[in-house]
Amino acid sequence: MGSTLYSKYWPLAVTALFGYLLPLQAQPHESVLPYQNWTDVVRSKQYAESQGVYENVMNVRRWILTQSGHCTERNRHLLFDMRGNFLEFIEDAADSMQTQLLLNQTRQGMAQQGRVHAWVEGNSQTLGYPFAIRCHQPSVDLPLAIARYLGEHPDGRLSGNWDGISVGSPKNQASLHDAVRLVYARRAQQKRISLPDDLLADLAGMLIIESGGVREAHSKANARGILQLTPQALKDCGIPQNRQLHRIAQVDCALWLFERNHRMLRPAFLTRFSHLPDEKQEHIYRLLLIQAYHGGPGRVRSLLLDEELSKPAAYFAEHHQDFSAGDIAFGMVFHNLGRNRLGFASLYYTADIRIALQLLESKQSH
Repeated sequence: MGSTLYSKYWPLAVTALFGYLLPLQAQPHESVLPYQNWTDVVRSKQYAESQGVYENVMNVRRWILTQSGHCTERNRHLLFDMRGNFLEFIEDAADSMQTQLLLNQTRQGMAQQGRVHAWVEGNSQTLGYPFAIRCHQPSVDLPLAIARYLGEHPDGRLSGNWDGISVGSPKNQASLHDAVRLVYARRAQQKRISLPDDLLADLAGMLIIESGGVREAHSKANARGILQLTPQALKDCGIPQNRQLHRIAQVDCALWLFERNHRMLRPAFLTRFSHLPDEKQEHIYRLLLIQAYHGGPGRVRSLLLDEELSKPAAYFAEHHQDFSAGDIAFGMVFHNLGRNRLGFASLYYTADIRIALQLLESKQSH
């Protein structure tokens, strides 16, 4: 992970255009000792410093997913701070070890210049600070994935039956978009799910990010199908071995998982955030449900109820007027990074789904 000797500091006009300003330069510090662990940096920051974290992380992930912004060149690493503010990029070196060295030199230089309050050496086994992320990552082709989802690409059209649900016909195939809504309507009619229908948009974003709409998608962790369901999830949903890639069955199973998570999390969520305005409540809740789909409902529930892990949530609930819904949902995770197996993957996953959804909604509106 790293960047090279980039173009010094970005002009004020450019930083304003991209929606952030670099910190004012403090007097240089000749010797700034690194923190021992990146989690020490996380614990040293006040909850109030989560303002803007949602949009900042969204910006960084958008550059990566769409190969835009500072990720038009893929052989770069981006460095960002505790608020997710982009700080700098470096060009990757010849190998990962040299890139790590460049990253650590850049981190130390930022601390010596007073641009960050601390730095931590990173290596192949642990994170450093400022945090870094590589532009070149395995990522879905979003335009193609959205075309599959909407049935504009032949790979995204389907017909078939699953457990009393019929979708399309051989002569009039449906889109994945149609399938999601038909499965939801049937299960809601049967009163097997109580999810509000606005959550279907998030399921669409998951499908796009999880598999790109590819029926045969198969991950290294053995997750399978358009919604990358694990063997345990497929078993819990009662999907037989020979139908695990069945797209209607996959949607049905994902909705069942969503419903399970919803029933587990909703009471705990309302205990903490019921006093917030309805629209803000629902935005936070949707983001937490996405995180629960990725990391499990128990982990998200602990952010709401655990004596130690819920301290950020308690602060945000009391001072919610100072934060956006996204900042609250992301801040609850940010301030617990390194605990209870919470890591950046949860934030990246949630951001990626919201980005996919924004692109999908933009296409549908035209």
